[in-house]
Amino acid sequence: MNQAIFFELAKQLPNYSPEAQIEIKPVSGGLCNSNWIMSIEQQSFFVKIFGEGTESFIDRQLSYEALNKAHQMGISPGMMLLDEQKRLEVHEYLEGYHATVSSDFQREEFQNSVIQIYKKMHSSPLLGKTKTVFEMTDEHIEQGEALGAIRPSDFPFLMHCYQQAKAAFMASGLDIVPCHNDPMPGNFMVKTDEHNHLLDMKVIDFEFASNNERAYELGVFLGEMFIDDERSYELIEEYFGTLREDLVARVFIGRAIADMKWGSWAVQQRQLSDWDFDYQKYGIWKYGRARKLFKDPRWSTWLSLV
Repeated sequence: MNQAIFFELAKQLPNYSPEAQIEIKPVSGGLCNSNWIMSIEQQSFFVKIFGEGTESFIDRQLSYEALNKAHQMGISPGMMLLDEQKRLEVHEYLEGYHATVSSDFQREEFQNSVIQIYKKMHSSPLLGKTKTVFEMTDEHIEQGEALGAIRPSDFPFLMHCYQQAKAAFMASGLDIVPCHNDPMPGNFMVKTDEHNHLLDMKVIDFEFASNNERAYELGVFLGEMFIDDERSYELIEEYFGTLREDLVARVFIGRAIADMKWGSWAVQQRQLSDWDFDYQKYGIWKYGRARKLFKDPRWSTWLSLV
């Protein structure tokens, strides 16, 4: 990365002076962008530089709107600068926090914290744009088709089940709320004590945020964190305050749709990016998880309950 970009950027941030000491360190883990920590006279900032092609599926203004609202609710750090011309963002640095990993979410306190964040976020006023998981998934599939994405041989079967789910939700009506839409472990930052007990959690990276179906947000989280059925029922009840068959059905179908969405995103992203990440393997794995739910003996019952 050209360091001149950072030194020019530093002039727009607090603590800058021509004599200021500036340090730049890369941050691993980004799938679409490159991430950096920039320190100016010991004050740190998180810098995101947009990946090539991300404008085809990321609405930066909507992302900024969602992040700003989350920051006002106290569940996210604030954005200090958005420069679309230079293709970068600067965020507050969460001192004393670290990113979670998948194994953290086998602990109930971490799971419960996400549910509380979702309840707060979902009860806030709607964002300026609605983009449902069905619109996202259809878009990824169409983009992948145009790019020659490589899909499983039984993709027609996967599409049939996906269309069943879409039809069921459209017939019953969508429950639209402001959603984050991207619960990968690295998007949850936590502060813990010396015994690794959770003190606070923040959510970051609102690039996929939109008004969306409530059940999808819960379903994609449960799937992403490998939460088993019994515990999923408990979290559904914690979120809704009740455990009804129709709510369980919506969330579990949402979980399957999530795997179709992210599988379709990954295989088309593989055609767009030479990033050091195996998008194709990730996408085929996601399709495999969707297939497992589509073939679950409960699938027809879930569809009838939605």
